[in-house]
Amino acid sequence: MIVSRVILKNWRNFQKVDVQMTDRVFLVGPNASGKSNFLDVFRFLRDIAKPGGGLQKAVEDRGGISKIRCLAARSDPTVEIEVYLAESVDEDPAWRYSIGIKQEVRGYRLPYLTHERVYQNDEILINRPDENDKEDKLRLTQTHLEQINANINFREIANFFDSVQYLHVVPQLLRHPEAFPGPEIPGDPYGRKILDRIAKTPENTRRSRLKKIEIALQTAVPQLKNLSFVKDYAGVPHLEAVYEHWRPRVKQHEDQFSDGTLRLIGLLWSLLEGESLLLLEEPELSLNAGIVSKLAPMIAKLQRQKGRKRQVMISTHSSDLLSDKGIGGEMVLMLTPSKEGTVIQVSSSNQEIKDLLDGGLSIADAILPRTTPQKPITAWAD
Repeated sequence: MIVSRVILKNWRNFQKVDVQMTDRVFLVGPNASGKSNFLDVFRFLRDIAKPGGGLQKAVEDRGGISKIRCLAARSDPTVEIEVYLAESVDEDPAWRYSIGIKQEVRGYRLPYLTHERVYQNDEILINRPDENDKEDKLRLTQTHLEQINANINFREIANFFDSVQYLHVVPQLLRHPEAFPGPEIPGDPYGRKILDRIAKTPENTRRSRLKKIEIALQTAVPQLKNLSFVKDYAGVPHLEAVYEHWRPRVKQHEDQFSDGTLRLIGLLWSLLEGESLLLLEEPELSLNAGIVSKLAPMIAKLQRQKGRKRQVMISTHSSDLLSDKGIGGEMVLMLTPSKEGTVIQVSSSNQEIKDLLDGGLSIADAILPRTTPQKPITAWAD
């Protein structure tokens, strides 16, 4: 499934948002416009749905309602999220999930639901508060989404949110995971456990995925050959490859790969690993401009190879990444800060941008100039 539409009210930077989305989504906007906060909508729903999570923990982990409520919220401070899910871009939504959240004005000041609604093909399955909620208002401190007994009729939604993956690979964590002791971060957002995940993958599947990654990498790292998985004498998993331009036939492990190569491998493995939503934050980091310019078509190619497209949302500042002519205006969400919160607009809905794209300009040429700071940068005073 993919997220085909999102409606937000009073969520972080956004006082009001209503946008349609495709199977590839690029978030473009100036610093502090809310790109990460928009991605966090889906991490928030994941944190509610996952085992051991729930509404209270998801809000607490973000610092409470006051931290997730938009500063521009005034007369109605309710935080609302509504998500439409469809099997593909070309199909009507099969599911719709909506919640509203407030904070108790006295007592323990817990977050509670003002509403929770679930629709399947426009037929409402859940509509809270219901009679049971009115008799015991403590029930409204939990969603049905997080309760196995309560989500049986819409568990497909719970499973989808639970499998949402956020990735921002830190090469040092992948290269030397043992050097960073401490508790694991749920969901492995920084790629520390990618080698363990590769090791746990069935051999035939693992070999097939690594071959696809090797082929995809040919456009970015053409000297890398024979990407494979091995274990050392202590049973520790490693990636192994040959660099033809440097001591051919000498195999190297991942601790000798460049930061950019490790980020690419982690990204491509994650893309092939699942079928739910994948959130990527600034994947261009550690990559040179030539490689970044090939990143969007590389992701699109692997999406097609899966047979069923995995939706990917990417936040980026990179003109090289956005220079790919395969990125259509309908794929790009343009974030524009204002005094009443950040406004999100599908770039193809802006007639001026649409005309520029129809005239042959890339997304980078048509949109990025609009995301640069408007005020001139002044020199530091002596």
